[in-house]
Formats: sequence, C-alpha cells, structure tokens
Amino acid sequence: MADRSDRLRLHGFNNLTKTLSFNIYDICYAKTAEHRAAYIDYIDEAYNAERLTEILTQVSEIIGANILNVARQDYEPQGASVTMLISEEPVTAQAEPGLRAERPGPLPDTVVAHLDKSHITVHTYPESHPDGGISTFRADIDVSTCGRISPLRALNYLIHEFESDIVTIDYRVRGFTRDVAGYKHFIDHDITSIQNFMSEDVRERYRMVDVNVYQQNLFHTRMLLDDLDLDNYLFGTDDDELDSEEAAAIRDRLESEMLEIFYGRNMPGPPSDNGRRP
Repeated sequence: MADRSDRLRLHGFNNLTKTLSFNIYDICYAKTAEHRAAYIDYIDEAYNAERLTEILTQVSEIIGANILNVARQDYEPQGASVTMLISEEPVTAQAEPGLRAERPGPLPDTVVAHLDKSHITVHTYPESHPDGGISTFRADIDVSTCGRISPLRALNYLIHEFESDIVTIDYRVRGFTRDVAGYKHFIDHDITSIQNFMSEDVRERYRMVDVNVYQQNLFHTRMLLDDLDLDNYLFGTDDDELDSEEAAAIRDRLESEMLEIFYGRNMPGPPSDNGRRP
C-alpha cells in the first residue's frame, strides 16, 4: 500500500475523510470546597475560549491548513468551546512523504508547518465532586480533514499542550477516493497503530492499550500516565502538609479515579457513604 500511495494519481479531489478524536483528562485532588472552586476557576482561565483558539490555530498550522472561520464561546458557570472551519493547502513535494509516513508528528517546540471542507473543534468540561476531593478537567477535541493532510500530525502537540493524565484517542478513515484508473482507495496511508505516530517521550510516559479494526480503518488507543507524583496532583495543598496515612489515602483515591476513567468503568464494590469505594 505504501508504494502505491506514494505514486497515487487521483481522479479529482481526495474524498477520504480522516477524523482524529481525543478525550483528554486532567485529574487533581482539591481538599476543600474553596480549593475545588479555585481549581475550576484556574482551569476556566487556563483553557478559556481565547487560549483554546490559540491551541487550535497551532493544530491547523501543524497539519497544514488555512483557517476559514472561527466560532468560540465561554460558558457559565464554566467550560468553553471553539470550532474552526479549515481548508487544505497544496502539499509541497518535500512535505508530502512526511504526511503519508507512519511516524510521529512534531512536538510543541518544533512546529514548522500550514485544510478544505474540514474542521477542528474543542469543548471543555471542568467538574468536581463534593465528596472525596477529586476534581477533573476533560477536553474533547475533534480534528477532521479531507484531502492528503493527516490529523495524526497533531497528536504529540495536543498531548503535551494539555498536560494529559489520561487520553482516549479514536482515528477513523471514511469514504473512498478514486485514482485515474477508477480504482477505489479506502485509505491513502499506512497505519497499524496510533502509537506509531507518537514521539518516544510520550510512549515512555504512558501505559497504552490498543483496540483496532483494520478492515474498517478504525483505530483506538487508550493512554494512562505511568508516574503518579502526588505533589503534581494536589491543588491548594502541599504534600508536606499531609501525614503518611492521608497521603496514601489520597494517592489511592487518585489512582482509583484514573483507572476507572482509563478502563471506562467503575471499580468493583459499592461506594461508601463518602462516595469512595472500599
């Protein structure tokens, strides 16, 4: 497939639609109601509509796009959304092999690049629970492109930019395009796993699980950050303020929350009165 794709001559526009969907989670422990409110305020400010627009603008540059239109909104009491319509630029001969190859895209500090009938969207969902002290921030991101440009190039940038604890990624290629001989192509690039488009540092930091349906061009990867440094998850509290027993209990609570989100199901056992599971 790789050799045929490299010399592929199409009849008309490339009608393949490539969609990359993220659910990105940030988890923290906020001990008091005041801490939880402050966390929500912090997330709302750090990822407001203006900041999200900047992030999506970078994504459009990475994958090689023109921005046609931007709609954005901050919500009350919290959350924000941004939608961009984008159009494809001609891909230069020098850049083209990199867009087709199964290899990682650039990191945030190495963005060098520039879509049509395509879009990028992001929606944020900060939330917390009054019991247990756990607060979460979720960002849902969709990068959908037509033509030769691949949204997979934005993987590394988005994972780094949101400082993700848990990531679930879906990639799907839909439709078909025809070459000059009338032969249908249901995919125009090689892919065996989304992981192959990630940088080495990302693969080293995360535990990953794949579920792929190659016959349908459906690819799914779940990611869980391996190292839980408790101090990085405390909001409004320092780890030196905790005794060893409380620190261990908070760590268990965080690990349980992250595993439940990673596997998409509650841990066994009924919740206790404070919302925790035994």
